[in-house]
Amino acid sequence: MNRWNFYTSKELKPAGWLRRQLTIQAEGLSGNLHKIWPDIRDSAWIGGSREGWERVPYWLDGFIPLAYLLEREDLIADAKKYMDAIVAAQEADGWICPCKKEKRARYDTWAVQLICKTLKVYYDCSGDARIPDVLYRVLKNYYDLLKSGEIKLFGWAKFRWFETFISLNFLYETYREDWIKDLARILKTQGYDYTSAVEKWKTPRHVWRRNTHIVNLAMMLKSEAVSHDLLGEAYTDQAETLREILDRYNGTAFEGFTGDEVLSGLDPTRGTECCAVVEQMYSYEEMFAHTGENKWAERLEVLGFNALPATLSEDMWTHQYVQQVNQVACQKTMLMAPWSTNGPYAHTFGLEPNFGCCTANFNQGWPKFALSAFLNKDDTILNAVMLPSVLTDKDVTIRLETDYPFRNQMHYSIDAKKEFVFQIRVPAFATNLRVNGEPADAKDLSFAIGSGKTEIDVVFETAPYLKKRPNDLYALQMGSLLFSVPVAYEKQMREYTRRGVERKFPYCDYQLLPKTPWNYAFAADRFEITCNGPGEVPFSQEHPPVTIKANMQQIAWGLKVPYRSIARKTPKSRVPINEAQEIELCPYGCARLRMTEMPALWKSSESQ
Repeated sequence: MNRWNFYTSKELKPAGWLRRQLTIQAEGLSGNLHKIWPDIRDSAWIGGSREGWERVPYWLDGFIPLAYLLEREDLIADAKKYMDAIVAAQEADGWICPCKKEKRARYDTWAVQLICKTLKVYYDCSGDARIPDVLYRVLKNYYDLLKSGEIKLFGWAKFRWFETFISLNFLYETYREDWIKDLARILKTQGYDYTSAVEKWKTPRHVWRRNTHIVNLAMMLKSEAVSHDLLGEAYTDQAETLREILDRYNGTAFEGFTGDEVLSGLDPTRGTECCAVVEQMYSYEEMFAHTGENKWAERLEVLGFNALPATLSEDMWTHQYVQQVNQVACQKTMLMAPWSTNGPYAHTFGLEPNFGCCTANFNQGWPKFALSAFLNKDDTILNAVMLPSVLTDKDVTIRLETDYPFRNQMHYSIDAKKEFVFQIRVPAFATNLRVNGEPADAKDLSFAIGSGKTEIDVVFETAPYLKKRPNDLYALQMGSLLFSVPVAYEKQMREYTRRGVERKFPYCDYQLLPKTPWNYAFAADRFEITCNGPGEVPFSQEHPPVTIKANMQQIAWGLKVPYRSIARKTPKSRVPINEAQEIELCPYGCARLRMTEMPALWKSSESQ
């Protein structure tokens, strides 16, 4: 398969609202985690005594591209400090993880797979000439140990075997040695086959299992796309079949899946783990690059513009472990939490509101999304996602000025010293497409660009519509943006220290208590759009970049028994309890408290 290639952070830079979003991330938890969190600051990966498994590689996987995209010399120096320590600790036989030789057989080598992925990210960003050889020795050692039977895949490594292919594909392209293909076969043979678990996805049992674990499933979607070439297998688009089943039985309005650790059905008050959001985005990024199929880029947009910002606080100092589509409060629940396997603070905002995996892993979301804006193949450059960016590719500079997805207007300034083909992926939902003022078909655009300067203006329209959801509910969507009734909230701050980990402002814990009504239903299908453009905080609840006014009525929705802060799965009654009023809905990603899936009263026989 002739795949698209990603640009590196040396060639592609964020601009406009995207640069502001990445800057907020760098000034928040991502850019400071190594100063405040013992599992990163004092990790065994750099000679300390704290966690020596997934957390440092997870964090670096996002922190490194963030530092280089923003050209922050202080953050680049911090990334180099960590990578230098990791490389220096590599053993003579190639082993690189902080684990004594006699304990390797009991060490879950998911960390090997993950650090290899991180090493490749570092090489792409820094060009550090040491890294290909470091990777070669790590993976050759991995191969020798697996081939000899000294170690085998178990635990997380067994269920995430395909993650190794991110670095393995790079290694084969670089060295072309047969053992690399043999390692690929061993990994698939010892790895878990998710097609054997499909029936378990249809009837979620709310019991902790790796084959229904939401993060594993989000990662799994890309398994065939990233592995089939090296395995010498035909590509069958297996992911589409598996995704359709997951969506049918566990889907959300933002096109992810419920998974408060494990698959959780079609209740819009069940949670979706933060790690799953960024991993599903990464899967779609890789799947689009490997297949060129527009559906993956379109689904990537929906996740990136909705679920990603929604699970992070506006200043990105805190995050949720799980987000809810209908989220009317973020406060501690009863000891018997309403999640499958998570604790009572899982949907509050904090440093580590449940397990610390998301504290480390959420960092990759925005930087890798930014690196998905432009791709290349042969003599063609593709704008895959319309994110404001500046691309410098040898003899070509392309500057994209846009507020997309908040406004559907794109201006491309191209300065070229060679001829090339420029393509723009036009979303399938675009209507009334115009290019330089002239009508055009709503398909991918292609331009033969010559030497000199070229200006291209692309404009299209999107219309709000009510998307049918399970349980006779509806969600308002326009283009890639999902819209919610925003609920004003009071923020309660909690500072404390537990198990040697300090939570203090601004990385303490926050509970959000509702101050305005949330028990709404759609009263009409007439909508009024107002575009304000993104501000200094692009996903602000108080100053959203675009809003839609809708006629709404309150209903007796009710709370889920026995909880005091969780809405019912479906309303107790759909009969209106007041007159219709005009409510301004904001993008889902702007609303930390929100109602998203709601009845449409004129479609409900109970309300007649």
